[in-house]
Amino acid sequence: MRAFRHLAVAVMAGSLVAALPAFAHPALLSSIPAANAAVQAPTQVRLAFSERFVAQLSGLDIVMTGMPGMPNHRMAVSGYQFSTSDDGKTLVATFARPLSAGTYQVKWHVVSADTHRIEGDFAFSVP
Repeated sequence: MRAFRHLAVAVMAGSLVAALPAFAHPALLSSIPAANAAVQAPTQVRLAFSERFVAQLSGLDIVMTGMPGMPNHRMAVSGYQFSTSDDGKTLVATFARPLSAGTYQVKWHVVSADTHRIEGDFAFSVP
């Protein structure tokens, strides 16, 4: 009986170790524009993640946080096309026209396969 209990514990421990990769969550690997970068009139924001996410439950919001002469002016950016790459690891927002001079904040969220919501944000500027 004691040997059976040790075997059961070993099997359960092995199952937990084998399941560890399933607990991983998408991590933001890179963004274009990069965090805190100054870029010339971007036409897209691209966020690359470490693993696939549920596209239907993921997205991003872009807010202009300042413009020349109005450093604390908050205005949501709208009218962009939202898409996901074929590999399911990249969020893309494509603008109808390049972003104008100002500072911007990107707030993103992705939902992993285990339904955990991961969030983050970063800023960039357009001189």
